[in-house]
Amino acid sequence: MKYDIIVIGGSAAGLIAAMTSRKLYKDKKILVIKKLEKELVPCGIPYIFHTLGAVEKDYMGIEEKFKANNIDLLIDEVIDGNTEEKKIATKEGKEFEYEKLIIATGSTPFIIPIPGHDLENVMTIPKNYKYLGNVKEKLGEATNVVIIGGGFIGVEVADEIKKSGKNVTLIEARDYLLPASFDADFGEIAKEEIESDNVKVLVSTKVKEIAGNGKVEKVILESGEEIPADIVIMATGYKPNTELAKKMGIKLSEWGYIETDDYMRTSIKNVYAAGDCVQHKDYFTGKPSRLMLASAAVFDARIAASNLYKLKLLRTNKGSLNAYSTMIGGKAFAAAGITEAVAKAEGFDIVIGKAEVVDRHPGKFADASKITMKLIFSKECGLLLGAQIVGGKSVGEIINIISLAIQKEVNVKDLLTMQIKQIPADTGICFIFPLPILMLPV
Repeated sequence: MKYDIIVIGGSAAGLIAAMTSRKLYKDKKILVIKKLEKELVPCGIPYIFHTLGAVEKDYMGIEEKFKANNIDLLIDEVIDGNTEEKKIATKEGKEFEYEKLIIATGSTPFIIPIPGHDLENVMTIPKNYKYLGNVKEKLGEATNVVIIGGGFIGVEVADEIKKSGKNVTLIEARDYLLPASFDADFGEIAKEEIESDNVKVLVSTKVKEIAGNGKVEKVILESGEEIPADIVIMATGYKPNTELAKKMGIKLSEWGYIETDDYMRTSIKNVYAAGDCVQHKDYFTGKPSRLMLASAAVFDARIAASNLYKLKLLRTNKGSLNAYSTMIGGKAFAAAGITEAVAKAEGFDIVIGKAEVVDRHPGKFADASKITMKLIFSKECGLLLGAQIVGGKSVGEIINIISLAIQKEVNVKDLLTMQIKQIPADTGICFIFPLPILMLPV
């Protein structure tokens, strides 16, 4: 059977690639092939353990969207492909021809091969509803939970599981939490916030062994300390699902990601890629970035689908800004662009502005919260390079504005003179942006 456009993968990148293709190419025949019957909202996964309360409450519902938009869907796995003949083959023995192919095969959890990693009740956090249902069931029987990895998945999962009354220990090898997106000062705030909910946090700490008689009983640290554990969750990052791409002869990067150009075209003509399986590059350094975010995945998908037949959506930004936000306890954390630590390591001559302000004006509104913001600028030209914020829920929208500002090469003067609306019951945002700038050293 022949289709004009075939999308392999049905998570965030696959969904947006298919829906964008349908919007732009109304007469094209589109097929999505994915392995799982149900897809989860990636960023919502940690919340199934308490706030949502059930795996099914995080279903994305893309199956109904595809049907409503005349997009064919097949639950199967693509296991091979011939790019010269423009054909793919599935595990169930089906064969399809394509005109354009988009690979959105995502990622899978990376497991550190420490002794005991294969014991029963050593779990990961994949985007697999059946597996996560099993994790949730086992957590219901557990008392002591150890989470290895203090990135955003580890922190969010620890925060959620603790709400269910478990004894939770979070272990991070680096010196502070959330090191991929934040500097040490904000990582320390994150640590204090999650510790205030009685999560035990160990930073600068490495695991020597996961021990037990066939089943997890404890975690042994390199220091010799032993931590009791009924379940261990490995939140130690993800690796790209690129076995199919490799088999099809598509060029991969040094880290095993699919290499693409700025329009998501792979090394093979008429084959595109989007999402976690793609090698992204940092917006400012141009170096390979291994941070995987749904926001980057859907951006990739829009670019790929928009340019399948002609270069219509021209890309002007230079790479991945890694705009990101999360909730830890009662505080929102958000970041975009380059961190102070990375900027200094890469040789950028920078200047930092940092300030605190409430996000309502006047600050006596019941939902007002204190915001701490750090802005990172190039010292010579004043360009905004990055931002980190912690505060109330308004932080999420503030970082979106900052992300756009970075993409549009906004500088200190632009921010200081920008005009924004302000209404007390809504937000005091017009007071927020100038303050870090006014705190810059003269």
